[in-house]
Amino acid sequence: RHPRVEVTYLAERKVYQGKRIDEVYPNLKAKTNLKFEELNLSKIGKLADLVFLALPDGVAMNLAPEILKRGKKVIDFSGDFRLKNVDTYKEWYKIKHKNPALVKKAVYGLPEIYKKKIRRASLIANPGCYATSAILGLAPLMDKDIANLSNIIIDSKSGVSGAGRSLSTVTHFPECNESMKAYKIGLHDHTPEIEQELGKLAQKKIKVSFTPHLIPLSRGILSTIYLSLKRRISVKELLRIYREFYQDAPFVRVLKKDELPSTKFVYAGNYLDLGIVVDKRVGRLVIVTAIDNLVKGAAGQAVENMNIMFGNDETLGLEEAGIFP
Repeated sequence: RHPRVEVTYLAERKVYQGKRIDEVYPNLKAKTNLKFEELNLSKIGKLADLVFLALPDGVAMNLAPEILKRGKKVIDFSGDFRLKNVDTYKEWYKIKHKNPALVKKAVYGLPEIYKKKIRRASLIANPGCYATSAILGLAPLMDKDIANLSNIIIDSKSGVSGAGRSLSTVTHFPECNESMKAYKIGLHDHTPEIEQELGKLAQKKIKVSFTPHLIPLSRGILSTIYLSLKRRISVKELLRIYREFYQDAPFVRVLKKDELPSTKFVYAGNYLDLGIVVDKRVGRLVIVTAIDNLVKGAAGQAVENMNIMFGNDETLGLEEAGIFP
């Protein structure tokens, strides 16, 4: 639906080579005749201006340099270029990085914070879905002396599509339906990504306690973030701070007082909805964010980054509000 983009080439590593895309994704019938092909860098060089890489961690670090050499731009969905410290990458992803120099050149693709850098970039590290929901929930507070930044708790709940399309027991319907469970407590690889970006904004080292959960939804992430307040502050004042910070961010919707986000209202849209509560009884600030993990948490944000890289309005092709009910 993007008025200035044509998809010219699809490559796939194993499973779907030779199949039409609408055989794999039947919702695309009558939309394209493209087939999945074996990866051919020469063909990419002739057909594309931009390449989206959606590959397992550890693959893009080898492939991206070859594409960039051909004068093409790259948006990578994996974790390969998100973390600026390659030792941190090795610690969390258990992979030794083979291209540290390119990590330094990559731009973290969060438009609300890095729009100017994205405009000049040739390589974008598309943020993780959980990281997007957490960083945007906290960013406006990082340079304010409002809350205690040494004890940030992030509780996130994600739909099953966050685990990908491959078959597994974890996402098997009888296993995940009517069930909620926490996983990778303190170990999820979006943790260092969140800490890195919040630390840049705060200009000091930040650590967070992050607990992701799998819930029986197809898509959507709801993150509830807790901070202890240093001083008394009203929701009205906090909303002013947030609205000022996001005044030029078309996809962040700061909700009214006493209004809280729901995954239902961002379903299939590129929006992050954000609500704020002050729990006066315990002196705690509670921030709630909702995104569609497949859109603002992945593909939609990648299109937003593409728009900025090529000088388009960042909302182009993404204007729809989503699907309801």
